[in-house]
Amino acid sequence: MTPPASASRPAAADRHGYHHGDLRRALLAAAVEAIEESGATAVSLRDLARRAGVSHAAPAHHFGDKAGLLTAVAVEGFDLFADALNATWERTGDFAEVGVAYVRFGLTHRGHFEVMFQPALCRTDSADLAAARARAAESLRTGAALLAAGADGGNQQTATLAAWSLVHGFTALQLSGTLPLPADADPESVARQVTRFLVR
Repeated sequence: MTPPASASRPAAADRHGYHHGDLRRALLAAAVEAIEESGATAVSLRDLARRAGVSHAAPAHHFGDKAGLLTAVAVEGFDLFADALNATWERTGDFAEVGVAYVRFGLTHRGHFEVMFQPALCRTDSADLAAARARAAESLRTGAALLAAGADGGNQQTATLAAWSLVHGFTALQLSGTLPLPADADPESVARQVTRFLVR
């Protein structure tokens, strides 16, 4: 007796040959690509399925809806972000260089960065998102504590806000094309000069 067509395929793979984890990874990669091209608000699950070459139902199966998809993008972004900041801390022990790593991440992971700091696009009750965001924030708090220790009053909260505002503002302005830099300027080198100004 010939088994039904559905039984002849591995349960963990879809009709295009993706396995469950691979498909989720492919959908996230396609989402980041779409965000970089057209912005987060223009992303649709249907377009995502087309980009990944899967059925229209596949993105909904993995993420539920657009908010679920963008939440997953933000979680992935914050995890990558935390890894980048922590690696810089371990390698240099220099808060100014952590600030440069912040800028570098934003400029090289534009799709993630656009979603990470727009909570209205995501599921705000996501425990995964809260955990990933907290892990990334810890690197900034650690550096801000050192910064505050050398400042009058030692106000860590103010130091954290100052450092975050500086590097985030620099990144956002550069991404929007409104940072007044010469055409041949290296944004990372300029960011290093700016962060050195903060910590000196």
